[in-house]
Amino acid sequence: MCGIVGVLGTHEVAPLLVEALKRLEYRGYDSAGIATVDNGKLDRRRAVGKLVNLSDTLVHNPLAGKSGIGHTRWATHGAPTVENAHPHQAGPVAVVHNGIIENFRELRADLADKGYNFVTQTDTETVALLAQSFVDAGKSPVDAAMATIDALDGAFALCFLFDGENDLLVAARKGSPLAIGHGDGEMFVGSDAIALAPMTDQITYLDEGDRAVLTRRSVEIFDASGAQVQRPRRQIKLDATRIEKAGHKHFMSKEIAEQPTVISEVVNAYLSADGNDIVLPGEGVDFSQFDRVVMVACGTAYYACFTAKYWFEQIARLPVEIDVASEFRYREPPVSPRTLAVFVSQSGETADTLAALRYMSGKADKIISVVNVAESSIARESDLALPIMAGVEVGVASTKAFTCQLSVLGLLALHAAHSRGEIDNAALATHLGEMRTLPGLMTRALDLDTVFHDVSQDLSEATDVLFLGRGAMFPLALEGALKLKEISYIHAEGYASGELKHGPIALIDSHMPVIVFAPHDALFDKTVSNMQEVMARGGKVLLVSDKKGLNIASDGVWKTIQMPDVSDFFAPILYALPAQLIAYHTAVAKGTDVDQPRNLAKSVTVE
Repeated sequence: MCGIVGVLGTHEVAPLLVEALKRLEYRGYDSAGIATVDNGKLDRRRAVGKLVNLSDTLVHNPLAGKSGIGHTRWATHGAPTVENAHPHQAGPVAVVHNGIIENFRELRADLADKGYNFVTQTDTETVALLAQSFVDAGKSPVDAAMATIDALDGAFALCFLFDGENDLLVAARKGSPLAIGHGDGEMFVGSDAIALAPMTDQITYLDEGDRAVLTRRSVEIFDASGAQVQRPRRQIKLDATRIEKAGHKHFMSKEIAEQPTVISEVVNAYLSADGNDIVLPGEGVDFSQFDRVVMVACGTAYYACFTAKYWFEQIARLPVEIDVASEFRYREPPVSPRTLAVFVSQSGETADTLAALRYMSGKADKIISVVNVAESSIARESDLALPIMAGVEVGVASTKAFTCQLSVLGLLALHAAHSRGEIDNAALATHLGEMRTLPGLMTRALDLDTVFHDVSQDLSEATDVLFLGRGAMFPLALEGALKLKEISYIHAEGYASGELKHGPIALIDSHMPVIVFAPHDALFDKTVSNMQEVMARGGKVLLVSDKKGLNIASDGVWKTIQMPDVSDFFAPILYALPAQLIAYHTAVAKGTDVDQPRNLAKSVTVE
């Protein structure tokens, strides 16, 4: 989950590295550092905490050079300390690393037997010392890096910088993403294109197992077998990599506000010109050939899959199995030949989800990915990739990516229902007409911002919160609880409303806020009955419903929020906004770090 960058430039490289790291800080902010080579001399600067601390260090202790590497860390092995911060240096070698080296203990023991001393607790220091040992044995820098890479087990993206080499970087990827940027007499390395966008729009993505040797004028790429290969160069759209708050206090606030726009982008991308049909990229997918869907994801994306399970089963009559990616492949589930596998990931690089996809490759009849990054590993290894059109999402707590995932999955479920004959042309056109109203409904919901702000002032005093929902609102309850936990650090749990009396009701007292998502749908009366059980025990109920629902059930509740009327099918997408706004304003009231909550990183690229 760390972010790495490398630059062979024509100008002083330290400011470029820091700027690139700012764009990668969503990947980790426990510590940061850079290393440069100036007149052949390797040197480095590191600092604990957010990137501004490294910037302060560089003001007081500058680092010259036109070649360098940088790193922003999410700690895996070893606490966040200066000693454990990257880049790690061993003699003439400095290295930055994203991932986990699984055999570092064995390598460490072997190096210790050879007299090499360790000063940190990290697996990455082992990489640097191993490279040093190969240099000490007489290998050239490139050969030393290659020998080091060959000796490593695990998942990693690496970039090596060497003392005495002003025009050399060696990079490699195995299980973690890495991109090469092409400039005019300059070359770049980055964890993703976002980091490199200010410097170049020409990108080459390394494939799994690739290694690259870079100079300012050239790049040679070798596959895992050592054979030299060519990888395509692509031009990225710089607008798609723009990172700015646009007047908002936080990225999360900006990204919540962007949802009407990005959902419109989904509509434009997937609906036909007349708006009455769904158009998938490429050859699309024939759902009549499947009798089962398996959906796999992590975190918020998993809750998007959970919501989609209701859609696929109710409207397309397709049974759906959902699983968290970190458990899926270890269960070694049997896969029938008529299975469609769907993998959902904002980054398209989520390590557990990618591993689950590779488990299903060759077993499932077809693999579809729902991703935000079209050139990601998950997208490239799928039979069909469906972009969610969310644009760059910087806030760690997913907002617009979640509603875009829901929108694409909802359209996929409708497409499945239509192609299987479960709904006719008229019913499909009705649903798509309802979807076209979503951006406007979202705008109306966002206009309630002050209402969410006022409610959240009281919620910020709570130590525990319950979220309840029935049907497709149950996954929304889980997502609401996750959002609140992520950024406000308040303990929260989501439950199916009907499960309340099977245990959680024991927690209810006058200090326990209970947030109920209950649009006036077919399950409304059941949800209200469960809500009354809470109120009968002194619980403080915040009821989020539409006008009709509040007219029926608002008596005696603690607080209410009135949402616009929306069709039952698309209600989960609209009701995601209150889940997000409640969490956001509660976190702001508590004074926590909204965009970069403690212990979390945006892109989880380690298992």
